[in-house]
Amino acid sequence: MTQPIDCPLLTPFDGSFDLSSVPTSPPSDAPGKKECKELLAKEVEKLDDLQRVLYAKDHHSILCVFQAMDAAGKDSTIRAVFKGVNPAGFQVHSFKRPSTKELDHDFLWRSAKALPERGRIGVFNRSYYEEVLVVKVHPGILDSQKLPDRLGLDELFQNRYESIRDHEKHLARNGVVILKFWLNVSRDEQARRFLSRLDDPRKNWKFEPGDVKERGYWDKYMDAYEGAIQETSREHAPWYAVPADDKSYMRWQVARVLRKTLEQLDLAYPEVDPAEREQFDGFHKQLSAELE
Repeated sequence: MTQPIDCPLLTPFDGSFDLSSVPTSPPSDAPGKKECKELLAKEVEKLDDLQRVLYAKDHHSILCVFQAMDAAGKDSTIRAVFKGVNPAGFQVHSFKRPSTKELDHDFLWRSAKALPERGRIGVFNRSYYEEVLVVKVHPGILDSQKLPDRLGLDELFQNRYESIRDHEKHLARNGVVILKFWLNVSRDEQARRFLSRLDDPRKNWKFEPGDVKERGYWDKYMDAYEGAIQETSREHAPWYAVPADDKSYMRWQVARVLRKTLEQLDLAYPEVDPAEREQFDGFHKQLSAELE
C-alpha cells in the first residue's frame, strides 16, 4: 500500500480537517505561471513512462477522483495532466444525474462498474461523493432514490460515509490506489470564470443558468465538503485539497502527487523466467536467420 505524499496540500486523517485553513491560491513562494507549465510538462513526461510500466506489471490500478465546485477546472486539469498517457491504459468517467436504471441500485453501483482494471489509470470526474455533497445540500433528491427506510438525515449521511470508507478500504486491499482531489476554488474566482464563459461565445456552451443558482448554496456546499473530507480521508484513500484559483499551479500539483504516488509502487517491467528466456533465445536465432 502506498503512503500519502508528503505534501502541504494533504488533509489530515484524524477528522480534524478545517476547510477555513485550506487556501484557494498558491503559497507566496510558488513558481510563476510559466514555470508551473514547464514543471507540469516534465511531470506529464514522467507519468507517461510510469503508466507504461504500470500497464505491463498489471498488479495495481490507479483511481483518481476529482470533486469541485463548478468552474474549478476539473475538465481542463484532467486533460492537461493525462494528455501524454497512452489511451490504451487510461479511462475517464463523468458522473452526472443518476439514470432510472442507476436509481434501481445502491449509490455505489454505477461507479463500481466503472472502476479501472489492473494496469490502468481511471479518472472519476465527480463520483459517488456527489451522494454526500449535492444530495446533502439538496436532500429533496432522496425522494427519487427509492430507499427502503427513510432515516433521519444525520444517520443517513453517516451511513453513507461508512459505506464509502468500507468501499475504498476494500478497493485498496485489492490493489486499487486511490487519490482524491478537491479542487478548491474561491467564490470570487468562480464568478470571474462564469463571466468569462458569458463574455466569450466559444465558451457560452459551458454556461448553465443553474450554476449561478447553486452559488446561493455556497456555504452549505463548503460544509458538505468539509464533512465528506473529514469522514473519508484515510491513508489508503487520501484527499488532497488543491488551491484552484491558479490553474497552472493546480495542474502541476495534481500531476506531482500522481507521479510521486506511482513512484512509490516500485514498478518494474515483468521479468521472464529462465525457461522462457531460453525459448526466446531460440526464437531470436530463428528470426535472425530468416533475415540473413
